[in-house]
Formats: sequence, C-alpha cells, structure tokens
Amino acid sequence: MSVTVIDTNVLLVANGSHDDVSEACRTECINQLRAQQKSVTVIDDKGRILREYQNKTQPNQPKGVGDVFLKWLLQNQRNTKYVHQVTITEGDDNSFLEFPCEALQAVFDPPDRKFAAVANAHPNKPVIWQAADCKWLDWWEALDRTGIKVKFLCSDDVCRFYNNKFPTKQQPTLPSP
Repeated sequence: MSVTVIDTNVLLVANGSHDDVSEACRTECINQLRAQQKSVTVIDDKGRILREYQNKTQPNQPKGVGDVFLKWLLQNQRNTKYVHQVTITEGDDNSFLEFPCEALQAVFDPPDRKFAAVANAHPNKPVIWQAADCKWLDWWEALDRTGIKVKFLCSDDVCRFYNNKFPTKQQPTLPSP
C-alpha cells in the first residue's frame, strides 16, 4: 500500500479551482485522489495540513473531488489503515525541526514546509504529490538527496507555469517517474 503526503494544490486542481491548468492535469488529480482513498495519506498530528485543506476547500458541502477527498480524510483521520499522523515540531517562522534540509528550509515557501517535514518525520519517507506549484521544481532535487521524493502529477503544466513565472531562469529537470 502506498504512503503519500498531498500538497493542497492537488485538491484545488481536482476541484477545478485553478483556472490555468489543463484538463489532463485536473483529470490526473481527480484520478489520483480517488485512488488514494485505498492507500495511506500522511498528515501532521496538530492539524496543520487539515486546516490548510479546510481553509481552501468546502468539505461540508462537497462539490469537487478535492472537497470529497477532504471529507473522507476528516472522517478517517483516526483510522490508521488510511491515515498516518506524525508529529512535527514547529519553530519560528513556520520552520520545522523535522524539515529534511536546513539550508533548503531557508528558501522554501513557509506554508509548504509542513509537507516536507511530515514526509521526513514518517518512517517510510512518503512521496509528496505536487500538482501545479512550479516552485517545487527548484526544490525536488535537494529533497530527493534527503530521501524525500516529489511526484509531479501535472508535469507539462508545472513546467509551463515555471517558464511563465521565471522566464529568465533555465527550467529544472523533472524527477524520473
């Protein structure tokens, strides 16, 4: 059974809340979230990830697949067959002791740090799913060196977003599938 940490943008893309993604990207996020309900999702034990999901979706009035997934996650958060909770220790400025690389943490988006810290705190070092946040293209290799894998569900979209956001930078490579 696979063990996964899921960035919030996967839920948002599945909900149709990201206008610029391709239909193929949305379909991939929908399919992955539906399949994930038979696997293990890793979250933190203080509810940081769940709160972020809840702040950006509407789990009490499911409309999109991301909303439905969150509702399922909330209902199963204590069921260790489907959800593992790990402890992460928050320091100042959204930093975490469990973040896998201190130098990388300094340049990592503060709201995204919890995902890498949760993946690192879990004994299986689960993969982090990423949909459309192109900044992760700059971070995945350093995370990979620490044993944390990033899976880009929408590689074409994330590369397009990267090129648009950072037109003067060379696009980083993608991880091997």
